[in-house]
Amino acid sequence: MTQRVEVELGERSYTIVIGNGITDEITAFVRSAGYSSHGMIVTDANVGPLCAEQIAAALGAGGVEAEIVTIPAGESSKSLAQAECLFTRAIELGLDRRSPIFALGGGVVGDLTGFVAATYMRGVPFIQIPTSLLAQVDSSVGGKVAVNHPLGKNLIGAFYQPDAVFMDLEVLRTLPAREIATGLGEIIKYGIIYDADFFAWLEEHRIDVLALEPAATTHMIARSCEIKADVVRQDECEGGLRRILNFGHTIAHAIEKETGYARYRHGEAVAIGMAGAADISVQMGLLADEERVRMKDLIRAMGLPLHAEGATADAMYEDLFHDKKTVAGRIHWVLAESIGKVSVHSDVSEEMVRQALLGLSS
Repeated sequence: MTQRVEVELGERSYTIVIGNGITDEITAFVRSAGYSSHGMIVTDANVGPLCAEQIAAALGAGGVEAEIVTIPAGESSKSLAQAECLFTRAIELGLDRRSPIFALGGGVVGDLTGFVAATYMRGVPFIQIPTSLLAQVDSSVGGKVAVNHPLGKNLIGAFYQPDAVFMDLEVLRTLPAREIATGLGEIIKYGIIYDADFFAWLEEHRIDVLALEPAATTHMIARSCEIKADVVRQDECEGGLRRILNFGHTIAHAIEKETGYARYRHGEAVAIGMAGAADISVQMGLLADEERVRMKDLIRAMGLPLHAEGATADAMYEDLFHDKKTVAGRIHWVLAESIGKVSVHSDVSEEMVRQALLGLSS
């Protein structure tokens, strides 16, 4: 069964297609899109051998001959140096303004490829084919593309919407349990920020979720995409409401930086960050402690960490001020008022933040 989620953004609207074995959908889309006959598939050394040739064949059946370009797997590839390599390859291949570029992989591939598509010839068609659970529910939806800088994550980027997103659930079964858990970090976040019923569904269906039972997997991915799509529809360029998607991320980015972007997967860092944000929320008098306990219990039950090893409270505190969400030296904290409702605050005291960070680093 194939499910569709519409991202309504006027002329930049697009469809997310979710299902098992959806290469025919990709072929049909490309055939009708009016693209140039040559394109490029960007993938990484882990994903490429599994499915790049199959995707290239599907594109060829739709009239687009796409060169497969493989980058090293890992966060270090999300760099300006790697982007320059892709620009060079695109020029060598003679790609023009209607040549599509496909991102086949996880969040690193999607963010890097989207940044290249947004800036090559001032923007060429971009299609996401995310292969990790994290990318399917997070980075592939919403149009935020970027590369990292040595001084911070995602500091160089753009808002650039894809033409379409294709999510094949079959690829999830090739992932180790830790990669599923990192996606669940972001999925839990959607329940906390927007949908108490979804959070309760995750609590109730935890066993099916962890087993990747087909109906449960389809529902949790589709509902996560629906929530993110609804937020992005209302605030595409993060002027207000979209900030709520950053729940847990302010601390998460500090954890990632302090651990060299190597110790924790993104969703794991977000899980720890959500525990910290929940702690601050309780200190601020916004959140009942029993709700904080429910959040931490679900995070733990999904196999995610609650403490940051290798990151001190002092170092994390300093990193917070290099985050791109910090404006004029003020951190805009997304805090929980209840499960299903969050709000943004810029009046959190240093003492409260340090207390929360100490709790995470213990």
